[in-house]
Amino acid sequence: MPRKHRAWFPGAMYHVTCRGNKQATIFDDRKDHQKYLTLIAESKELYPFSLHAYCLMCNHVHLLIETHKNPLTDIMRYINTKYAMYFNNRYEVNGHVFQGRYDAKMIEDRSYFLNANRYIHLNPLEANIVTKLEDYPWSSYTSYFSSLSNPLVTSVKILSQFQEPQLENYLAFLFAPNPKKEEIPCR
Repeated sequence: MPRKHRAWFPGAMYHVTCRGNKQATIFDDRKDHQKYLTLIAESKELYPFSLHAYCLMCNHVHLLIETHKNPLTDIMRYINTKYAMYFNNRYEVNGHVFQGRYDAKMIEDRSYFLNANRYIHLNPLEANIVTKLEDYPWSSYTSYFSSLSNPLVTSVKILSQFQEPQLENYLAFLFAPNPKKEEIPCR
């Protein structure tokens, strides 16, 4: 049975998840993480898109992507195919690196956009990998408040959803226990 085509239009946003085959580790060390981030950068050059958040865990990836002129399939095909080739070559293995095709949920409203960002950034904390998010190097979390720029990530669209002081209100939202729509200090 053929795969169902994913809905796409310029400006479509997605919460993308890619899992290791049989939940296997897909990032063993710094070199693996760096390679995946490099492939994201290369893909952005070939198929321009906005990356609002990312988190690379040991056996899966979360991306918050807004497409521009190319469909998500072009973007993800490039990243995951190149990474699978790299991984299989580096570890001298054959077969699938990822558990099937990536999962992509289309983001259709502001609440889902904000909550997907929140979920992605809190992933290392929820998994008890770190006690402070700023200690996890494979996430876009620090791109939101660090003076060091991250060319992969654009934080403007997320932060523009919050009243001044934007960063302070964003962090309050991020760490609030299960915030409700009416409790989000948004514009």
